[in-house]
Amino acid sequence: MAQNFGSKRIVVGAHYGLRDWLSQRVTAALMALFTLLVIVQVLLPGEMGYDKWAAIFSSQWMKALTFVVIVSLLYHAWVGMRDVWMDYVKPMGIRLALQIFTIAWLVGCAGWAIQVLWRL
Repeated sequence: MAQNFGSKRIVVGAHYGLRDWLSQRVTAALMALFTLLVIVQVLLPGEMGYDKWAAIFSSQWMKALTFVVIVSLLYHAWVGMRDVWMDYVKPMGIRLALQIFTIAWLVGCAGWAIQVLWRL
């Protein structure tokens, strides 16, 4: 039998705290570095057009890196939106519906982004 000492805490999001805070920072840093990499490639000498843009994303390492950034973006958005729904939407049914909608939207965005990426 467990004994409780002190005041009882009600933890709404149990186990999220530090892990989610850290994941938000890591994914944001990864997306920022990726953005800088793309900006550097765009600013290289030469005329900017479809051919140059397609060439940036045509190599396999860039496709893989872009895929990792897409996954990072999706996780970053999920953690942020989940926290907003948990903090500001109190009725459980509405919160669940919003979370399901968010997941469906993010999965749809992922499918679209991957389709665009591998169609180049």
